[in-house]
Amino acid sequence: MFPDHAPLSPAQRQALTSVLPTLDATQRAWLSGFLAAPVSAAPLAVSALPLTILYGTESGNSEALADKTAKEAKKRGFKPVVRNMAQTSVAAVAESENLLVIISTWGDGEPPEGAMGFYKDFMNGAPSFSRTNFSVCALGDTSYEKFCQIGKDLDARLEALGGKRIAARQDCDVDYEEAHMEWMTAALDGLAPAVSKASVAPAGVSVAVAPAEVVFDKRNPFPAETLVNIVLNGSRSEKETRHLEFSLEGSGMSYVPGDALAVVPVNPPDAVEALLQASGLSGTEEIEVKGVGRKLLADALREDFDITALSRAVLRKYQELAGSAKLAEMLGDEAKDALKNFLWGRQIVDALEEFPVPGLTAHQLAGIFRKLPPRLYSIASSPLAHPDEVHLTVAAVRYHSRGRDRKGVASTYLADLVKPGSKVAVYTHQNKNFRLPASGETPMIMVGPGTGVAPFRAFVEERGELGHSGKNWLFFGEQRYNEDFLYQLEWQQHLKSGVLSKLDVAFSRDQPEKVYVQHRMLERGAELYAWLEEGANFYVCGDAERMAVDVHEALVKVIAEHGGRSAAEAEDYIDAMRKQKRYQRDVY
Repeated sequence: MFPDHAPLSPAQRQALTSVLPTLDATQRAWLSGFLAAPVSAAPLAVSALPLTILYGTESGNSEALADKTAKEAKKRGFKPVVRNMAQTSVAAVAESENLLVIISTWGDGEPPEGAMGFYKDFMNGAPSFSRTNFSVCALGDTSYEKFCQIGKDLDARLEALGGKRIAARQDCDVDYEEAHMEWMTAALDGLAPAVSKASVAPAGVSVAVAPAEVVFDKRNPFPAETLVNIVLNGSRSEKETRHLEFSLEGSGMSYVPGDALAVVPVNPPDAVEALLQASGLSGTEEIEVKGVGRKLLADALREDFDITALSRAVLRKYQELAGSAKLAEMLGDEAKDALKNFLWGRQIVDALEEFPVPGLTAHQLAGIFRKLPPRLYSIASSPLAHPDEVHLTVAAVRYHSRGRDRKGVASTYLADLVKPGSKVAVYTHQNKNFRLPASGETPMIMVGPGTGVAPFRAFVEERGELGHSGKNWLFFGEQRYNEDFLYQLEWQQHLKSGVLSKLDVAFSRDQPEKVYVQHRMLERGAELYAWLEEGANFYVCGDAERMAVDVHEALVKVIAEHGGRSAAEAEDYIDAMRKQKRYQRDVY
């Protein structure tokens, strides 16, 4: 039954010769498939390499990519350990023989909130990394001037400290999946070229696989039906804040308070028309859209491309077509201020009008755009209070600049084009850095002016549904009490029921002097500090550029004044809260 060269002992030959003839066709087929399946072998010495995967994250993307990298590394035989910058030290990381770093840049070249302490320690005085092989994957947004700045900083610093770069740094834009995959492959190959990829079943072997369950995520958003779309502001308000409710029934998606909902928008028709007019194209031309296929240009401009956000990256691509001496000068390193001034208040259509390209083709035009990114909105509902639903609080962005009316793509898509019954492409996005306290007895202080109140609506609803006994204090601010008190009746009901313990409001336009949430914090400083001393969690959500800075400064003053500390000691107090996950921010 077996050829002479078969690697079997006489005893094995005898056993198999006696058993195999007794098997029927079904049993033989099963055994054939079983023996042909991949077999886990003892890893080679090279495949047992230890690997540290270090990440710093604000919205959760870096953490998700770190986990994905760890899974791939494990398949290849590495021993990966994933570390969060918020929960580790530079000294601990310096002991790593092999190190992969995944880090996002936040705002105007800032590290993520939780990574701030690690970043400062690492940049200002770190041990040698001469024994460390490393590579960096940087996440960012090309619409910001300091694109991927934190990743660039860490990459250069690791080299300066003696580290050996085994794969080039990868700078990823908002559409980062493909770029991360390229970096991950190059980095793991660079660390251990001899490690084999995961085995695959040999050709010709038929393996029965159960149908995969449909998963709705970034690659496959769920078409959620719009249930409610109403304006929360009064008729005389200067704001337009929308409350939207979507059905998640049948999606299989879930979320918890603190998470975000990603909305996949489409560009407004007037923006598409203006761009076509500026380019001299009709929109009926056909182009190839990566990952989609052939489409009419007008449809691609509406559904696939970011056609508004003007950045240095977009202008560099456009300059290759325009060949403008003026634009080339503005893109020079010595003209950063001139470029910044040009970009302010302008969109891509302005560049096309100012630097026209005669005979511009549809293919050339499409080549300057990046993919239209989804927008993340803090979820404003508790799944316990609203089963199979998800709610958002969205401010419609409209303004006039450079002689043209402008509007935010996603916010006005939701405000103008989405009606009850409309389907909106969405998926849920975890934010592990913005969570309710682990204990239902822990007090909470929430600072959320404007649409920043959204996650706190979810927090309070969740605690009410769970019957948590912890005290809850909300600071809310807007322009006018009579026009802009978002969810006023709900807050009053929560106060009446006792779920909300305290509510302090600041309406900046109701008196001659401007009053904001940070002023209310200072006025209530003694009690606020007493809550912190009781172990309260402190949350901030909203504008990062001004509000979050002002609130932080007010918190420092409160702790310094009522805790008998210096400003530096108050900052140390806040750093300790941050490490204990008692100081959490969701700012944008």
